[in-house]
Amino acid sequence: MIRSETKDRVARVRFDRIEKKNAITVEMYPMLGNALAAADADPQVRAVLLHGTAECFTAGNDVHDFVNVPRQPGTSPAQALFKVLPHMKKPVVAAVGGPAVGIGTTLLLHCDLVYAAPNARFQLPFVPLGIVPEFGSTLLLPLLAGYQRAAELLLLGQPFTAQKAYEAGIVTAVVPQEGLLAEAEKAAMALAALPPESVRLTKRLLKSRYTEPLAAAIDEETRIFTERLSSPEAKEAMSAFLEKRKPDFSRF
Repeated sequence: MIRSETKDRVARVRFDRIEKKNAITVEMYPMLGNALAAADADPQVRAVLLHGTAECFTAGNDVHDFVNVPRQPGTSPAQALFKVLPHMKKPVVAAVGGPAVGIGTTLLLHCDLVYAAPNARFQLPFVPLGIVPEFGSTLLLPLLAGYQRAAELLLLGQPFTAQKAYEAGIVTAVVPQEGLLAEAEKAAMALAALPPESVRLTKRLLKSRYTEPLAAAIDEETRIFTERLSSPEAKEAMSAFLEKRKPDFSRF
């Protein structure tokens, strides 16, 4: 479900649930967090490459988990990822092809370089699902894209293209699908060949001024997100999703 291997000083962490479009289950979050933490702690690793296939990055959270898995108020199964990815010392490169939905987009805001194929389809569908954005996206996306672009993507929650993700600052470059993984791997290996302490210090300087506001944003988003999961709006939205029908919010 989450695979990892290290070669040429690059840790390759891969979503591997392709039969479910790499949708992330409750069990996969600790696996992902542990793989990233292990790469960050490994002295043989100098860069991390996060990817799925050229046809599918991740469809985001498994909606069945939203509906069926109980959780404590103010907590999230994704906390295993929340606690690791924003604090990684080593650079993280992502390669995105096909769907990158929900957390499949918000986690990219914490990566250092993001390469997307033209077939990539991003979406932040939190509001249409009756919940709210997560993983610090209400802080980071306005910083990257400006308020109006961020509001469009977060409030309307509609799919958007790799080009639009590039224009919003989510994506570093749009590259041909057939060369997606090779291009991202090339960037990861280039980072791995640089002076490692200079890379780590520069990344720390780039991110340090946002560390405290980001932690506060993630905590607040997680609290409201969890509350919204039990709301009538969210129940209607997710039932409609699972039943493959249009939700009806007219009574709210």
